[in-house]
Amino acid sequence: MTVHFIGAGPGAADLITLRGRDLLGRCRVCLYAGSLVAPEILAFCPPGARLVDTAPLSLDAIEREFLAAHAHGEDVARLHSGDLAVYSAVAEQIRRLGRHGIPYTLTPGVPAFAAAAAAIGRELTLPERAQSVVLTRISGRASKMPARERLSAFAATGATLAIHLAIQALARVVGELMPVFGADCPVAVVARASWPDQRIVWGRLGDIEARLAADPIGRSALILVGPALAEEDFAESALYDAAYVRRFRGAP
Repeated sequence: MTVHFIGAGPGAADLITLRGRDLLGRCRVCLYAGSLVAPEILAFCPPGARLVDTAPLSLDAIEREFLAAHAHGEDVARLHSGDLAVYSAVAEQIRRLGRHGIPYTLTPGVPAFAAAAAAIGRELTLPERAQSVVLTRISGRASKMPARERLSAFAATGATLAIHLAIQALARVVGELMPVFGADCPVAVVARASWPDQRIVWGRLGDIEARLAADPIGRSALILVGPALAEEDFAESALYDAAYVRRFRGAP
C-alpha cells in the first residue's frame, strides 16, 4: 500500500500530468482538496473509488483515512491543487506517514504561478532585467512568515514576485512594495488561473487597490509584481543569437 501525493495543477482538468492522471486511475481511494480541485479531475478515478473531500477534515482525520486504507491494503491518491513543492501542507502528512512506516510518492503538478504567467502572456524572467522569481506570501492565521522573509527585502533584488495567499491584505502588500518598486511598477492579479471563470486585473502599485475596490476579486488569487512584467526594451538572450556558438550550433 502506498500513498501517492499528486499535484492536480492550477484548475483545468487537462493540466494534470499524465503520471498524475494514471495514478488516479489506479487508486481505489482518493483524498482530494474539494475547495481547490476541479471536480472534473475526479473523473480520472476508477469506478467505485472511495472519494473523500478533505476540505472539512483535520490533519488527524486525514491521518485516520490513510491508516484505514493501509489496513485494507488500498493505494491512496492524495490530490492537492497546484504543485506539491510550495504551500501544500504535504510535509506534515509525510511526517505522519513516516511514523507509521507507510510508503509514499510525490508527483509534481503545474504550479499556480506558472498558470498565472501563461494567463497574462508574460515571461517572468527577462535578460539583464529580472532573472529570479520569488514565490512568497505574507503571514496569516495558518502560519507565520519568518521575520527575515519580508516583501520589501525580496523586492530590493528586482526579482519578479509571485505572492500567494495575500489578496485579502493587498493594502499591506502595496505598502511594503511601493517604497522599493515605486508607484508605476506593474501588477497583475490573477484569480483562478486556467479555470473557466479565470479573471485578470492589471494595474500598478499606485492604483491596483482602487481597481480592485471597484470590482473585488476572489480570495484564491495570485499577485504578480515586478518591473519585468512591463519590460519591452530589454536585451535579447544570446542563446539564439546567430553568433553564439554552442554545442548544438557551430559558428556561422
